[in-house]
Amino acid sequence: MLAGRVLTCALLLAALPASGAAAQEPQGPPPDPKVVIETTEGDITVELFRQDARVSVVNFLTYVQNGFYDGTIFHRVIRDFMIQGGGYTEDLQPKTEGLRGGILNEATNRIRNRRGTLAMARTADPNSARAQFFINTEDNSSLDHRDRSNRGFGYAVFGRVVDGMDVVDRIERTRTHRANGLDDVPREPIVIRQIRRLD
Repeated sequence: MLAGRVLTCALLLAALPASGAAAQEPQGPPPDPKVVIETTEGDITVELFRQDARVSVVNFLTYVQNGFYDGTIFHRVIRDFMIQGGGYTEDLQPKTEGLRGGILNEATNRIRNRRGTLAMARTADPNSARAQFFINTEDNSSLDHRDRSNRGFGYAVFGRVVDGMDVVDRIERTRTHRANGLDDVPREPIVIRQIRRLD
């Protein structure tokens, strides 16, 4: 009987964690990815909101991974509003090779188009965003989600500038003109040399 009790105690002790062993803590979500937009005016570092705008972030990072943005330009620059890029080459031709279909508009995430935020550009169709993006240079509440109509759906914010806002402001102040049927085109091309991930 005594031998049986000793064996049972030994089995119970073996099942317990070793003394002083740290408890397994639950792991939180991974940190948001960051990218560097390398331009002819300097570098802009952006943090992407993976948890709040997953579709937009995956879409954007796919273009980054494929090198789609290399050699594109900021083709639309409006002072006190925003700078837009990622869709045209330096000779103002639309970049089509590697262009993917439109994505779900995530403006319903209610993240506001504040100064320094990154958002998806689109046509009048709310779910038409593809590769083009813009950086707000002011608080643009008119671009926020209001309702589910085409006009009121808004523009999906999916990141924010964490370093290089001085570069954004410098781009915003550039002189523009109308060229190749496009308004607000910088007179001197502002080229996105590449966009690369930091993690």
